[in-house]
Amino acid sequence: MRGMDSMVRASLHDVARVAGVSLATVDRVLHGRAGVRERTVERVNAAVQQLGYRPDPAAARLARNRSVRLAFVLPSGTNSFVTLLNQQVQAMAPWLAEQRAAAAVQAVDVFSPQALAQRLHGLQGQFDAVLVMALDHPQVRAAIDDLVAHGTEVITLVSDVPSSKRAHFVGIDNVAAGRTAGTLLGRFIGPREGRVGLVLGSRALRDHAERLFGFEQVMAAEHPHLKLLAPIEGHDLSDRTEPLVAKLLKREPGLAGLYSIGAGNRGIQAALAASGRADHVVWVCHELTPHSRRALLDGVADAVINQDAGHEARSACRLALARLSGERVLHDQERIRIDIFLKDNLP
Repeated sequence: MRGMDSMVRASLHDVARVAGVSLATVDRVLHGRAGVRERTVERVNAAVQQLGYRPDPAAARLARNRSVRLAFVLPSGTNSFVTLLNQQVQAMAPWLAEQRAAAAVQAVDVFSPQALAQRLHGLQGQFDAVLVMALDHPQVRAAIDDLVAHGTEVITLVSDVPSSKRAHFVGIDNVAAGRTAGTLLGRFIGPREGRVGLVLGSRALRDHAERLFGFEQVMAAEHPHLKLLAPIEGHDLSDRTEPLVAKLLKREPGLAGLYSIGAGNRGIQAALAASGRADHVVWVCHELTPHSRRALLDGVADAVINQDAGHEARSACRLALARLSGERVLHDQERIRIDIFLKDNLP
């Protein structure tokens, strides 16, 4: 019978019935108000434990006649993956409304720690939770900690700031993603010797630094015949990345491979296509966007390592609402997978 009962969420009326007290008494006990005998408190707490009662956060927000305010702080610019995240946030609006919540998206130059920290400081008292694609920098860490100190929940998204007081990180294991890229690129190139170019947004982005670390681990241990070149930092901008990669291709006529750690893939695709060497350079990149999909189909890119933007946006919202309401978190549900796409298994 207990198993059947646990399929239905227990209500305050159920707690009052099992404890043999009034609804008002249950409310006083659960909110720690005075005027209730100790034995009655014990009976109410025992009923809560027996029934597995948990408050209904949506009902509680409805009773307070107040919506939860969420802010997504995302990079400005033309990053296609960020565009996907933004679209997913907008698509969640009806579901968030059912949860008595709403989300706003704010764009900022995340490559500037000063600009990002200033934006985060400006959110104090404006939102219940901030979900930020962050730069791991002392100023940003301090801004996150200040938000938390003022009662705002902070969740990092895609790129973490682990030494801050943020509540959760939503994203893939980026070291494992970099190792995956190393394995793919090394196996695609095979035994021939050559050089490998690296393009990232910035080493200051923790996800990019961790991917680079994982990639270098695998290449050094398993593909020592391939020499890694100094990374190019393109700030995830295609118009900045394209001339840098074009210059690299001209300087390295025997380039064997290219690993794009961040965004700016439109620029890389254009540079490879213009060079006429797309068939000879193995290219592994991140995030399945319309542009990387086209690069796969055209045979310019060889593999795309992906994280699901929709899963990340939904997970970030679920975790924020859970933190604010004291709800349980199903960690397996919130684990973000590393997907590998070739032209043969595109969704």
